[in-house]
Amino acid sequence: LRLASRSSAWCSVGRKVDIGAGGKSRRTFAAIASNPVEVPKAWYNIQADLPVPLPPPLHPGELRPCGPEDFAPLFPMSLIAQEVSTERYIDIPEPVREVLELWRPSPLFRATRWEKALGVADKNIKIYYKYEGGSPSGSHKTNTAVPQIYYNKEAGTKKVTTETGAGQWGSALAFSGAQFDMPVEVYQVKVSYEQKPYRKAFIEACGASIYPSPSTKTQYG
Repeated sequence: LRLASRSSAWCSVGRKVDIGAGGKSRRTFAAIASNPVEVPKAWYNIQADLPVPLPPPLHPGELRPCGPEDFAPLFPMSLIAQEVSTERYIDIPEPVREVLELWRPSPLFRATRWEKALGVADKNIKIYYKYEGGSPSGSHKTNTAVPQIYYNKEAGTKKVTTETGAGQWGSALAFSGAQFDMPVEVYQVKVSYEQKPYRKAFIEACGASIYPSPSTKTQYG
C-alpha cells in the first residue's frame, strides 16, 4: 500500500441533490486536492504473509470452527470470501475507490516528540502515525464501512441495521449508506445517544434512522 509522507491540502464542498420520487435533498461531497496522491487499487491482505494461518473464529454457541455458512445470515458472500482469502491483494471496486478518494490518502505525520520521549531520536528510528479524523464521519471506521455497504448493495441487501456506542461506527455506516442509497438503521447506547446529540444529527443528515438502546423497537429491548 502506498503511504503519503506529506499531506495534501484537502477541502470538501457540497451541493444539494434530489434523490428519489420523494424529492428529498441530500448533500453530496466532492474533494479538491493539491498534489493528489492516487488511492491504491487493491487492499493488502496480511494473511498471505503470515508464517502460520490465523485460526478460524469459533461458533459462539457450539464452540466449533465457523464455516462460511455460519456467517451467511450476517454478511454477503463477497465479504465472507475476503475474510477467508489468502490472496495477497484484493481489488478495490471502482465505486468504493471513488468514495474513499473524498478524503484519502489520509496524512502521515512523524511523531518526533514521541521519538524523543522514548529515547530513540538519536538511533535513526523514525515513528509515524496516520491521521484518520479527516473522513466525513471523523474516524477510520468509514474506511471499512464504505466497502461493507457497497458489497451489501451488490448482494441485494435491502437495509443494514447496526449498533453503535459513542456513535463513530453508526456515523460511518450512515454516511456510507448515503453514498450507495442503502437504508441504514442505527441503535445507539442510550446514555451516549443523550450525551452526543451531534452524532444523531449527523446520522439523520445522512438519511439514516437512529434510536436509543434499549428501545421498544426490538424483542430484545
